[in-house]
Amino acid sequence: MMSGFEQRKLRDEASSLPTESHYIETPEQVDLQYSVAGVGSRFLAALLDVLVLAAFFFVELIGLVLLASAGTLAAVGSGLASVAGKWFVALLIFANFCVVWGYFTLFEAYWHGQTPGKRVMKLRVMKDSGRQITLFESLARNLLRVVDLLPSFYLVGVVTMLCNRQNQRLGDLAAGTLVVHERLDEPSLLYLRCAPALVSMQATGPLAQGVGAMFPADAVVRLREQDLDIMETFFARMLDLPLETRVAVARQMVAQMCARMGVAVPEGNPERALEGMAHQMRSRGGG
Repeated sequence: MMSGFEQRKLRDEASSLPTESHYIETPEQVDLQYSVAGVGSRFLAALLDVLVLAAFFFVELIGLVLLASAGTLAAVGSGLASVAGKWFVALLIFANFCVVWGYFTLFEAYWHGQTPGKRVMKLRVMKDSGRQITLFESLARNLLRVVDLLPSFYLVGVVTMLCNRQNQRLGDLAAGTLVVHERLDEPSLLYLRCAPALVSMQATGPLAQGVGAMFPADAVVRLREQDLDIMETFFARMLDLPLETRVAVARQMVAQMCARMGVAVPEGNPERALEGMAHQMRSRGGG
């Protein structure tokens, strides 16, 4: 008996048109569907990022002109063929490469998979497994950006995107990443971060005390390391789940963990209960 995830995947593969969706089946038995970004939306996002970088280089050019007018670069400017002149030009080119490469790499690694251009276009980079990309994966996909740009205007990248079903350029294929549209059913990031705190303010019993020793120590020791891994996986993916599904999964996990510990399911926000369990397990393990 095939799961809904497998049926949708087979249906997409049987279609004669390239798929526009990416399905992920999570360990919590929740199927996530993402809309893969096309060439047009990614081009507009890249154009906005180029404008941001162009503004930076314009300011840099103004600074160089001001330095030259003050006579600071007169000696170098009169002898670019000299050793000092060559070193200056080489360092300037290297610094500008680091700015461009670091712009995309650091934003995507530490800004929820988004650059300013992607945020405006409501796109983000993620792993094909559904999790957020790491710094290493961001480094890998952006190192190959130089190849995707060849010979100009992302021609290699566009051709590669048109040749695969997930619109992945060479950098995406190497790093195992996708560029997707933000989910329309996903609440804002600010709300998702504040919602657990708002709910816990109304909670009764031990959850009203915040994350801490919510459960007896002799009960927590009955949980296994695999249980902590499951909770950590939920925390990593919770921002990608619709709020209703997220709460339902958290409640199911709390019920299973409490049954294993032999304690009653606490009232209030289930996410706070999971945080309390994970906190106590980490403290028990010395970190």
